[in-house]
Amino acid sequence: MRLLIIGDLYGQIGTASAIARSRGAKVAHVADIEAAMKALRDGQGADLVMIEVREDIEKLVTLLMRERFNLPVIACGLQNDKDSAVKAIRSGAKEYIPLPPNEELIAAVLEAITEETQSLVFSSAAMAKVIAMADQIAPSDASVMITGESGTGKEVIARYIHRKSKRASGTMISVNCAAIPENLLESELFGYEKGAFTGAASRRIGKFEEADGGTILLDEISEMDLRLQSKLLRVLQEREVDRIGGSKPIKVNIRVLATSNRNMQEVVKKGTFREDLYFRLNVIPLNIPSLRERKEDILPLAEHFIEKYSKANGVPVRKLSDASITKLTQYAWQGNVRELENTMHRSVLLANGSIIEPDAIALQGMPEQAVAASGGGSVSRQISNNTGGLVGRTVESVEQELILDTLSHCLGNRTHAANILGISIRTLRNKLKQYGEHGVAIPPPPTGAE
Repeated sequence: MRLLIIGDLYGQIGTASAIARSRGAKVAHVADIEAAMKALRDGQGADLVMIEVREDIEKLVTLLMRERFNLPVIACGLQNDKDSAVKAIRSGAKEYIPLPPNEELIAAVLEAITEETQSLVFSSAAMAKVIAMADQIAPSDASVMITGESGTGKEVIARYIHRKSKRASGTMISVNCAAIPENLLESELFGYEKGAFTGAASRRIGKFEEADGGTILLDEISEMDLRLQSKLLRVLQEREVDRIGGSKPIKVNIRVLATSNRNMQEVVKKGTFREDLYFRLNVIPLNIPSLRERKEDILPLAEHFIEKYSKANGVPVRKLSDASITKLTQYAWQGNVRELENTMHRSVLLANGSIIEPDAIALQGMPEQAVAASGGGSVSRQISNNTGGLVGRTVESVEQELILDTLSHCLGNRTHAANILGISIRTLRNKLKQYGEHGVAIPPPPTGAE
């Protein structure tokens, strides 16, 4: 965990830093937002930003989003300053920590941020096999291609491999190739020099340089433009990058992990992904089974998410009723673990009494009875007998409803919705723009997310 602290936290910077370090965090301190952004552009890196409320938090959040630094922001202020706390949260801060700093509270925040990227919950033989393979290959520097349906936990496995590797003390940088517009992805990956193009007001270190000595994860790499694939291939071959506008290549010491929710061999056959790059990345293939292929994991995952979101929302940790367990295990989970997580988050908020009953579990998409009857087969077979509500409707109207329902299900997160729908983020953006031009209300993305 890399913590970047902005400001002196009302004179409590030393105490807060000592607490964070005692919990295993690497702490860096800058005086203001401008210095923080310079540190991030220079490749210093951070997993969490802590800032005092006297600083312009809204400005910081805006700059982080604009420059695609996906970092949670924690505000700190005097214990009795309720107005500042409310303003900070409204400005985009994820949490508010009162000062003087409380050791247990800071530890809980650090643990929560770490847990979001490190949770690994399973009991099935299928996942045990995946983890055994991950344990075996982790100590090497070989590139790994992690495939599987959207929401199966590919990034979680990638982070697990990094933690088990000899590079664990180094940084792991994740880049979502589907979420960043292709005209910006090159500068994001390779960086640029000041004046390299219009708007390049300062030098920016790319993600490959930031990951030097550690691991870089290229998430949903199948969405990368062919031109960039060629440049990436050279990086993998030579282990050096060229900043845009730079005069000489820069050596990098990295391990590369990649993920995709597509059949990579088919993508290569179609000509949208370079075969030589695929072979470079696919030194070790690792496929994550879908949740319906490992139903033994549904209950332990559901209970894990119930505990997580109950604590986050300050409500009692409720048990699932037998009927609720049946409902969960008979559902197909097209969105896999990510869909299960969102479903359990909602159930925590909707449940009444001491037990989570089936009416609090709002499932979307595939009807449970169809899943039970089919035994968890393909989506097309499972819904083929449930088209009565679709007859007479146009393909466009059904598509629009599906896209908007999925976006709502993902709480406005465009990247997650695109993954579940099996389309690129660019296609989803174009569809939403089209709907918006026709007066359709589009769910806004969550703060700090695409």
